[in-house]
Amino acid sequence: MLYRNFSNQDEIDREYNPRLRVEQTDQYLTKYLSESERVSKTLNHQDGIQYGPTLNEVLDYYPSSEAQAPLVCFIHGGYWHAFSSRDFAFITEALHFQGLSVAHINYGLCPEVTLDEIVRQCRAALAWLFRNADELGFNPEQIGVAGHSAGGHLTGMLLATNWEHDYGLPSNLIRAAFPISGLFDLRPFPFSWLQPKLQFNLEQVMRNSPLFLECPGDSKVKVLVGGDESEEFQRQSSDYSKHLRKQGIDAEFTIIQKKHHFDLLDDFLGKGGEITQLITQTMNPS
Repeated sequence: MLYRNFSNQDEIDREYNPRLRVEQTDQYLTKYLSESERVSKTLNHQDGIQYGPTLNEVLDYYPSSEAQAPLVCFIHGGYWHAFSSRDFAFITEALHFQGLSVAHINYGLCPEVTLDEIVRQCRAALAWLFRNADELGFNPEQIGVAGHSAGGHLTGMLLATNWEHDYGLPSNLIRAAFPISGLFDLRPFPFSWLQPKLQFNLEQVMRNSPLFLECPGDSKVKVLVGGDESEEFQRQSSDYSKHLRKQGIDAEFTIIQKKHHFDLLDDFLGKGGEITQLITQTMNPS
């Protein structure tokens, strides 16, 4: 077996390639781009703020109209090899309606950079945001991280960061996290259709699989997945929430019914839906 009960690439691809389960996927991707253009023209923001030395190390910041509002950092998906932060600007809309500030983290893509480097960049972005909270105007004690698909994985890697030991920052830097349709055990991907683009090796896979890593903080974590997603996507999210709870983390697993890997994100448009409500209630409990 290549991974668990999968004996060939086709079996792995059927479970881990959402395009094989959703018809007219490109229409959803086109919608992301058009809605992002609309939202970026509508809401006040700063694009391309440099947080690190390379050209890809930038973030886009959408401030709340309320001073010292909580911040939600969003990490986009694309299986570590596609898209940019600006392609997902539409995620801001419903969160902005709820009075939250939003930062979109951009990062380099495989195979131009390694997965280790992508993780390093996302960690550097969050550290930069914390250190620049006063200038940007959000509350550094109320930082949440959300990410979709590969961004859900990267959310897990931020939770696995020892912020105090490695960055000299508070251990509870991340107050809440919302991995959406994330990947937490990367062992199937060297045997998948993605391997020519990702070029993962076993060492990278093991040190970058949140399912096998300690979470040193005390974040509240809402692990979310669509009810119409594959069994493996749902299993990985369920297993990850159990892994966190075994460490004493306040982690909940929620299936968003009648949603697949792509239309889950419609929840962030307009005034939002179930996911927006979960984020808002967690970040603004009052």
